[in-house]
Amino acid sequence: MGLKVRAVFFDLDNTLIDTAGASRKGMFEVKKLLQSKYHYKEEAEIICDRVQVKLSKECFHPSNTCITDLRISHWEEAIQEAKGGAANRKLAEECYFLWKSTRLQHMTLTEDVKVMLTELRKEVCLLLLTNGDRQTQREKIQACACQSYFDALVIGGEQKEEKPAPSIFYYCCNLLGVQPGECVMVGDTLETDIQGGLNAGLKATVWLNKNGIVPLKSSPVPHYVVSSVLELPALLQSIKCKVSMSA
Repeated sequence: MGLKVRAVFFDLDNTLIDTAGASRKGMFEVKKLLQSKYHYKEEAEIICDRVQVKLSKECFHPSNTCITDLRISHWEEAIQEAKGGAANRKLAEECYFLWKSTRLQHMTLTEDVKVMLTELRKEVCLLLLTNGDRQTQREKIQACACQSYFDALVIGGEQKEEKPAPSIFYYCCNLLGVQPGECVMVGDTLETDIQGGLNAGLKATVWLNKNGIVPLKSSPVPHYVVSSVLELPALLQSIKCKVSMSA
């Protein structure tokens, strides 16, 4: 624990912004549209549920298609599966763009998170490290207006490898001019944020476990667990104290 913390890497989705909650609000608006404008009844619920499953299993390869086409196809397939008949691309596009615009409207940094980031940045460098498609993640970053709170932003879809590959963490370290042993990774996903931080030999990994999930025994083990990202400043202070004592 010898080196002091000089940088904190933050995940974006469901760590700093409530992506899952924003997506649920988007689905709710689509259900309302399908029920009121198109008089779908139980099919509206089925369609949204099926799209959610398709999103969770999504494999995106930028060389093959763009994310917009892929996600419109999710809606098109779900509508056809629920209603039968010919594919309805026009309705699929209407559903997708309503879901997307509603979702982006609800992707915001809360005031207390803004304050925390502002205060932390007086002490350490801050870097946003997010996996995902370039277009999708850039749109989220713009929607939540978080860029000004960070010294650097790194998007997995713009790099050769994403989290949990060590290479993207080393790239982040080089950007900030710090060593892995001087960095802390904060995120909500054990398989990417925590495993990646461990793979790269970061000083500490902090798992944000908002819902009290009990991880599988085979899951990577974080150095620390918090139930709110707002617990981070106090945690960093305790890490700082440990470094001082060991010195």
